[in-house]
Amino acid sequence: MRKWIAVAGVVSVVAGAWVAQAQEGCVTDQCHASMGTAEYVHGPVGAGQCVVCHEEGNPKHPTGSGSDFKLAFGGGKDLCYACHDRKDANRIVHKPVATGDCVACHDPHQSDTELQLKQPTTSELCFSCHENNKTNRQFVHGPVAAGDCNICHNPHSSPYPNLTEEQGAELCLLCHIDRKEEFTRKYVHKPVEEDCGKCHNAHGTDAKYMLYGEGEDLCFRCHTKMKEHIENSAVQHTALKKESCTACHTPHSSDFPRQLRAPTKDICYTCHTDMGARVKNSKYLHGPVKQNDCYACHDPHGSNYAKVLKKAFPAQFYIPYRTENYALCFDCHNKDIALNEFTTKLTDFRNGDLNLHFLHVNKDPKGRSCKACHEVHAGNQEKHIRREVPFGKHWKLPIKYTKTPTGGRCVVGCHKPKDYDRENPVVY
Repeated sequence: MRKWIAVAGVVSVVAGAWVAQAQEGCVTDQCHASMGTAEYVHGPVGAGQCVVCHEEGNPKHPTGSGSDFKLAFGGGKDLCYACHDRKDANRIVHKPVATGDCVACHDPHQSDTELQLKQPTTSELCFSCHENNKTNRQFVHGPVAAGDCNICHNPHSSPYPNLTEEQGAELCLLCHIDRKEEFTRKYVHKPVEEDCGKCHNAHGTDAKYMLYGEGEDLCFRCHTKMKEHIENSAVQHTALKKESCTACHTPHSSDFPRQLRAPTKDICYTCHTDMGARVKNSKYLHGPVKQNDCYACHDPHGSNYAKVLKKAFPAQFYIPYRTENYALCFDCHNKDIALNEFTTKLTDFRNGDLNLHFLHVNKDPKGRSCKACHEVHAGNQEKHIRREVPFGKHWKLPIKYTKTPTGGRCVVGCHKPKDYDRENPVVY
């Protein structure tokens, strides 16, 4: 029977008690009674082999002077690495691991948390050192909300900054497997190639999808020149006022240039439904329309010209002729087409050598706009000649055009029927 005596407030045992405890083991009703009772118990503790980590017969045990039981191998990481693989082999090492302070995170005996962690969740453990500024946002990443930091971060060491398990998009795709195809199309957004963290915060933000901003504000973090262009445009594309950038563009990758969600014209016809129907039902398409290139004439974000055109084109039906007024058309078409009254080369629209483009267009003050006769998108008459021309508020001037091998015939509402022939000029 043991006999306990209090001496100067320090509990000690009489001679022979140390021998008795050594024989009974460390866990008794009187000593370390709760050791090994938690859900997760360190192997040596569970096996009752305290001497794996502690030196047996140490005179500094509480049965002696009251000091801690001396650790084997000098304690610290050398003791842990006597059994466990080293955790500091990678380039980036967690500070407690680097300093050998394993017990900063792990209880060396037992815990109610897996891996014998000292806190109920990994996040609570992490926030015992790291500032908890990650769980108080409106939108929080699932692993953060669940308190499972180790899903993304290695708690010991890693080849990558911030101790992540993988780098860049590869880290995200460890979980977001269903989105992988979305990142591998022909045209990939540059931030996606570099790091998802350029747009998303891996922990949480006050914007949906943990983005760093809402709508165009996020895009303008990088696309500063586009922001300046839109803000300085006299005419802004209506779509930008109604929708975010992702109404037309995909934020990750696309099989279409400019990361569009669909071919250019299909994107445009999503809103411009009347135009889409007209193009679909027309026999003749203007070159850019046929080539699926709305951008040839229009700036999809904004410009200083009507209908977000890239260059000058008159909105008026009548306007004094100047070549610069038609800068948009003359990006592709011959800019000299209406300068000379007589020609045999500038245009096929001539009666002998009389330039009929000059005749219709090069007037002051009542020169006609190109669109007075031509459809700018699509039509069912050759040379994109219009079926009718809006005139005033009520009337539409009809045009019936017939092309011949060497000329043509116009039956119109603005003058009597006329024929023209390049080889055998018609006398008017």
